[in-house]
Amino acid sequence: MSKFIKFFDELGIKDVPQVGGKNASLGEMYRKLTSKGVRVPNGFATTACAYDYFMKEAGLKDKIRDILKGLDTHNVRDLMVRGDKVRKLIIATEFPEDFKKEIVGAYKKLSKEYESNKVDVAVRSSATAEDLPDASFAGQQETYLNIRGEEYLLLAVKKCIASLFTNRAISYRFDKKFDHFSIALSVGVQKMIRSDVGSSGVMFSIDTESGFKNAVLVNSIYGLGENIVQGKVNPDEFYVFKPTRAIISRKIGKKALRMIYNSDPKRPVKDVKVSVAEQHKQSITDEQVLQLADWAMLIEKHYNKPMDMEWALDGKDGKLYIIQARPETVQSQRDPNIIEKYSLSKKGKIILSGQSVGDKIGAGEVNRIMDVKDIHKFKKGQVLVTDMTDPDWEPIMKIASAIVTDKGGRTCHAAIISREMGIPCIVGSNVASRVLKSGKKVTISCAEGEIGNVYDGILEFQVKKINVKSLKKPKTKIMMNVGNPDSAFSTSFIPNDGVGLARLEFIINTYIKIHPLVLIDYAKIKDEKLKKEIDEITVGYEDKKQFFVDKLAEGVGTIAAAFYPKDVIVRLSDFKTNEYANLIGGTGYEPVESNPMIGWRGASRYYTPKFVPAFELECQALKKVRDDMGLTNLKIMIPFCRTVEEGKKVKGIMAKHGLKQGKNGLEIYVMAEIPSNIILAHKFAEEFDGFSIGSNDLTQLTLGIDRDSGGSLVVEGVSNEKNEAVKTLIKYLIEVGKATKTKVGICGQGPSDFPDFAQFLVECGIDSISLIPDTVISTSMAIVKKEEELRKKK
Repeated sequence: MSKFIKFFDELGIKDVPQVGGKNASLGEMYRKLTSKGVRVPNGFATTACAYDYFMKEAGLKDKIRDILKGLDTHNVRDLMVRGDKVRKLIIATEFPEDFKKEIVGAYKKLSKEYESNKVDVAVRSSATAEDLPDASFAGQQETYLNIRGEEYLLLAVKKCIASLFTNRAISYRFDKKFDHFSIALSVGVQKMIRSDVGSSGVMFSIDTESGFKNAVLVNSIYGLGENIVQGKVNPDEFYVFKPTRAIISRKIGKKALRMIYNSDPKRPVKDVKVSVAEQHKQSITDEQVLQLADWAMLIEKHYNKPMDMEWALDGKDGKLYIIQARPETVQSQRDPNIIEKYSLSKKGKIILSGQSVGDKIGAGEVNRIMDVKDIHKFKKGQVLVTDMTDPDWEPIMKIASAIVTDKGGRTCHAAIISREMGIPCIVGSNVASRVLKSGKKVTISCAEGEIGNVYDGILEFQVKKINVKSLKKPKTKIMMNVGNPDSAFSTSFIPNDGVGLARLEFIINTYIKIHPLVLIDYAKIKDEKLKKEIDEITVGYEDKKQFFVDKLAEGVGTIAAAFYPKDVIVRLSDFKTNEYANLIGGTGYEPVESNPMIGWRGASRYYTPKFVPAFELECQALKKVRDDMGLTNLKIMIPFCRTVEEGKKVKGIMAKHGLKQGKNGLEIYVMAEIPSNIILAHKFAEEFDGFSIGSNDLTQLTLGIDRDSGGSLVVEGVSNEKNEAVKTLIKYLIEVGKATKTKVGICGQGPSDFPDFAQFLVECGIDSISLIPDTVISTSMAIVKKEEELRKKK
């Protein structure tokens, strides 16, 4: 029985002290999960005993201690010099003969299993302190791909051992207060999966940004997986909702490079360009995304904790494989009861944008560094701007106030490290290193959803911390107004009873941008400039109508999933003519109205022959969310419905497109925002499952004020919901709701702006109050106070 080598079928998770977290996990999965359908390539690991034996036989420990004596890891130049000395020392030292013999013997055995003389293997290091819950050492050491033959394998193993002393690993251990020699290094040797002619990626069984546990995040690229970790390419990104096993979101990344095998054994891999046509396609199919998500859930269940996994699709046999799994060490350690909210006190000029990592804000002076050899020039508190990072940059990343990169996606190195260190980071900006010059003062905000912004100058910002566990829950249902899918997962942690208003307008404006009738009439467009603009936005879609359906469904689906199984009430599109005209190509389809606030909007659009084809796309998207994604917690609300007859017409069209009231539990609400909705409340109650008060429009139509025009009438006490006439209508509607057993909620701005108005609603006995996320906690406290007063009066 070997003390230097263990094959995967001899290893389990209990063997972390001997082979590190990475290799122990591979052994655990190989032994316990292959029988459940999870494919794991075979391999073997050198042990901690082998590492200690090599260090002892060669007298390396004392030599390394001498080199590192008196090191200050914050002196980057000194760290670089000493680290280089240690690594060169290890690589120049010969392995003991008996250790070398066992590595070669194990390699021959693995080659035979895969019917090869020189099987292609991945050689990865696995530190014995790796993947501890509070100290992720993952990625601190090196990986070598497409290694063939005994000579190159032995060199790769030695390089892995030397990589225990890379600059960033030395620095990381120092910061985590780990003794350099309390950690040993195991080297994993695993059969390569031919993802060089397939695809590869990473996935998490938890959302990496918010800690939302009901989603699997899958990232995918063409070729070998190192490019995704190094951030060289922007990957495809898929979210799968666990309870219904549905893809709720997809973003196609650029994927401009593919890492493939190279015939030169000294440089065994190389990058080649990916054609533009391939870049626009998904690098894996929907079925493969779902297969990976199934495995992620299975692996998470086996380990009983959120997991971070690497996978590969073999282009030769067409099969998926799991090649690594480790515990997720950032979001799973976060206290879900503590809500930390960053917000800018005042916004400024946006210089550039990219994909945000985390939800914090940082500010400082830009230091643009394009080569790792120059990192000694970086000072604490500066904003690091670069093309992309790899683990060698870690010593300065931890002292940066923020990080901005040109390349990379949500799971690249810069994103992983900044997330772990709690540093705001923007990746995939494409232009940061060209636009941001050293010395410029900037503010980096990742607190505004998925898009992170770089603002000119140092802006003030606030941080609020709230322990939601200590808050008392009101009896009145407290729902939220949520329009931005990017913030839905994080917003779901605020105490709530669901979403009282999910607006389609934000999704259409931000993700679709094009007027739906333009997409329907795409084939008839003669304006080449317009056609080019549409083609750029809808890239990958031959059918432009399907683009509208898919993007709208993904936006709504993400919000519905975030709050599942609580009710999510989505309001059908309520653009005014001037707002629709602002969408790409919209001016050719929209009339010019002198007062769009009371013009062609809401329900009246949906049954007008000219607009019916666009409304049908909307219906298809919502049907997709409920039927294909399985998110039956989605309710639908009709806005600006002037008459009962209008409501019947709209419901008829919805039913034709699979949205029949009552079918599969579908409830249809009506906005109560026109005095006619209140005056004829009994009749509207016969047609709808609930009312949601739109207090903004109800106020303007009760008082005869156009809230778009501003002017002297829009003043405190005249134009807000606290006016007695508005309150009288609302009180009457709630009474009708009680009498007819019809739900009555409110989703207008009033309760968010005026806590005393929220208290008035509670006094009237309203069923639910929907608030903007920022005011949920303060308004809830005011409601609890009012409920206690009313209880005492009884």
